[in-house]
Amino acid sequence: MKPRILIIYTGGTIGMIEDADTKVLKPFDFTHLMENVPKVKMLDYEIDNIQFHPPIDSSDMSIGHWQQIASAIADNYLGYDGFVVLHGTDTMAYTASALSFMLDNLHKPVIITGSQLPIGEVRTDGEENLITALQIAAARDSHGEPMVQEVAILFEDYLWRGNRATKRSADNFNAFKSYNYPYLAKIGLGINFDADALLRSPKRPLTLRLEMDAAVMSIDLFPGITPEAIAYHLAAPGIKGAVIRTYGAGNAPTSPAIIGAIRDAVKRGIVIVNVTQCVHGCVNSNRYETGDLLCAAGVVSGHDITFEAAMTKMMFLFGLGFGPVAVKKYLQTSLRGEITI
Repeated sequence: MKPRILIIYTGGTIGMIEDADTKVLKPFDFTHLMENVPKVKMLDYEIDNIQFHPPIDSSDMSIGHWQQIASAIADNYLGYDGFVVLHGTDTMAYTASALSFMLDNLHKPVIITGSQLPIGEVRTDGEENLITALQIAAARDSHGEPMVQEVAILFEDYLWRGNRATKRSADNFNAFKSYNYPYLAKIGLGINFDADALLRSPKRPLTLRLEMDAAVMSIDLFPGITPEAIAYHLAAPGIKGAVIRTYGAGNAPTSPAIIGAIRDAVKRGIVIVNVTQCVHGCVNSNRYETGDLLCAAGVVSGHDITFEAAMTKMMFLFGLGFGPVAVKKYLQTSLRGEITI
């Protein structure tokens, strides 16, 4: 039987066209996109599509859009072998992370891709990315099971776990990388999967979890940050959690006033997770005194989780209605392969 693939087109550079007057790129419709990729017909797949009306720039991506994408996948889950989500690059890693949590018991491929240049350009990465994403969505192992059973990002030469990837370049075609987890597949003359890296879990009915709570925020540490600034942000009305981006292996200033502001927020029930500003490596709270002080103040270690996954995971956990104790517990538990414990 021919593979049945559903494309969900949200917008992004891959489907943009240049305005004749302003020369600014703006989202176009799916028909324009497919007209510029005639090679898709050579795959001999059954391909259907759903598109956002209107398509959006990914800078406008929101929780509501994540819910729309996740619902489209869940509503069509039994009718298709795989799903390809066309998405802008700027917030792609956030969307991939969010979908990985929202689609519980996922056993089919959800491949997110896009491009750095519009697909209508003479020289574009969009055509190759789209065709490769479709091939990965249709790939099966020797037992006839989907080769990919998770949310993944396909860009240029690599397939990455969605909640492990981050955008690393605004200019290169290899725009994404997973610094703390190996690639799921390397794309060359063929598509070479790393079987050991692919997520595998028992086959169960898909469970859609749409609840996401946006009552989270982030704080980036920098030399000179004041205790007052930290206390002010952590006192924002309605905030339930915060991702604090620290130095190196999870270090922060040892100022009693700064540690005190963080400790006071934790005592009020604010969940704070420690994520390193470094793209590679992990938080080791007990390695230095500066990190140990945060741990003693009640800050949770984010280990090697990406910033994008940390933010969306907190939204997801609070959306489930969990209190601070449960959120802290699950932040230190791998739910979808997003963290190494």
